[in-house]
Amino acid sequence: MFFRRFFLLASSLLVVMLIAACGSSTTTGGGLYGGGSTNSPVPTTGGNGSSAVISTATVTVKGQSETVLTNAQGRTLYYFTADTATQSACSASCAQMWPPLLTKGSGGPTSSTTLAGKLSAQTDANGNQVEYNGHPLYTFSGDMGPGQTSGGGFGGVWHVVTPGLT
Repeated sequence: MFFRRFFLLASSLLVVMLIAACGSSTTTGGGLYGGGSTNSPVPTTGGNGSSAVISTATVTVKGQSETVLTNAQGRTLYYFTADTATQSACSASCAQMWPPLLTKGSGGPTSSTTLAGKLSAQTDANGNQVEYNGHPLYTFSGDMGPGQTSGGGFGGVWHVVTPGLT
């Protein structure tokens, strides 16, 4: 009886810890999340210093060629299904793994290509975060450069941003 209660308690504690880790994870080593370096949520600004510049690129996502949104450095952008149009659910330690795309200055975010959706910015816990059709945008610290999409599908809640995102 004791072991049964202990197992139930330990299992419950493990589930709670896993759920907490998904909402606020940090990385200090290599492996799945990259080579030990983390990207801090530093604003990405356009050429005039006032707004983030969004572009598109064709990349491979789960074996399929896909057009995705990127930041000014060509890094794939992601959205988090737990976010709302008025609040980012990923901040603090979560934002170390998933750096938000921020804009500064008086101008809004712009795109170097024509997009079907709307770019905007929402002030939230991360700062003035860029949104596409109401979805706050992030990069993934596990992507080491342009064209990488290793964050796509992460945990079933992180997805690459395509121009058709609604």
